[in-house]
Amino acid sequence: MPEVKKETSPTRPEGLEPKVPSPTSGSFTLAHLSDLHLTSLNGIAIGQLLNKRMLGYLSWWRKRRRVHRLDIVEALLEDLKTTRPDHIAVTGDLTHLGLPDEFTDAGQWLARFGTPDQVTVIPGNHEAYVGQQWSTQLSAWVPYLISDDRQDSAPTGELFPSLRIRGKVALIGLCSARPSLPFLAVGSLGEKQLGILAELLQETGKAGLLRVVLIHHPPVSGTIKWRKRLVDNSAFAEVIARFGAELILHGHTHAETFSELQTPAGKVPVIGAPSASELNPHSERCAKYNLYLIKRNGDRWVLKMLVRGYSEESGKFDQEQSTDLMVPQF
Repeated sequence: MPEVKKETSPTRPEGLEPKVPSPTSGSFTLAHLSDLHLTSLNGIAIGQLLNKRMLGYLSWWRKRRRVHRLDIVEALLEDLKTTRPDHIAVTGDLTHLGLPDEFTDAGQWLARFGTPDQVTVIPGNHEAYVGQQWSTQLSAWVPYLISDDRQDSAPTGELFPSLRIRGKVALIGLCSARPSLPFLAVGSLGEKQLGILAELLQETGKAGLLRVVLIHHPPVSGTIKWRKRLVDNSAFAEVIARFGAELILHGHTHAETFSELQTPAGKVPVIGAPSASELNPHSERCAKYNLYLIKRNGDRWVLKMLVRGYSEESGKFDQEQSTDLMVPQF
């Protein structure tokens, strides 16, 4: 693995002051959504499919257009009005093929989930379906991506890692999305991004914040098929081992996953959320999202995870599971 270099981060805030005040209750609730695939490909021109997107379009036509349902997204929005999280994290794959109109449409959906202060987004592999300049299309989402201390006019290629502080929680967003060959959906972070991540983890840890790392691809080997893996997962694991984190959230698997990364202070939970819009009886996948109840108890962090799943019978989301999480105490 290449040496992790300490760099001056363009996303590093001065003073680590939260942009949004802490909740008065002393606790913080974070909703984790992923792989929403909010857009439709109806009516796209054949000229937009003369590359890897043709394979993606065929996959959408055969399956995805039926299993990713916007009525489930509407039910999700209603449920979020009930659970009222303090913040929402979306770990990528809001589109199907990363087409310009899809970024615009998904941006309109994001506005319904909340304001940029209330919602943090990172891209997934479907946003980076093809093309070396794919990140320029993220401009429609910049208010939801950008660090607290950056300007909306910042170049999209310099957005990550992002740092957003809400109460005593530091949300660190990574971009593992990158274009890949047909039949592959791999991701990577790169040495520069890992170097800045190391610095942000160190600074937010010293500030006593609970650090939540957001990444689209699962960073633990064996969580997903080889052709969909995070290429530099071992380098990522070394950064976490050296500088620490309390929670790592990802998407990409369309399934509930739980794994851990070892650090000198203990094991960091690595949790993947299913698609929050999918209902696929064939694969037994059903839309879900996770709520994290975060609280400080003396010198320790206390985390509880609530799983909320969609019921086709009721057309609503209901709580399915509650789990107390053990997190390292750095």
